[in-house]
Amino acid sequence: MMSAGIELMYIGMGIVFAFLTMLVVMVNIMTSLIQRYFPETPITAVTPTSALTSHTDARVIAAITAAVHQYRNKYK
Repeated sequence: MMSAGIELMYIGMGIVFAFLTMLVVMVNIMTSLIQRYFPETPITAVTPTSALTSHTDARVIAAITAAVHQYRNKYK
């Protein structure tokens, strides 16, 4: 009875190992195919605009600054 249990355990572990190995191989194959046919495009660097050329109203900046200051004072 004990040998049948051990045999069943080895069969189950073998099936799980085979499935996980097949899963890893398939994921690696799919990754290489996707990278080959759909390569990532390089992200272009965005230059930040200066505050002088920004079209943001000074009152909006003051309101945001006041809100952040109030939040930081409240949750110290």
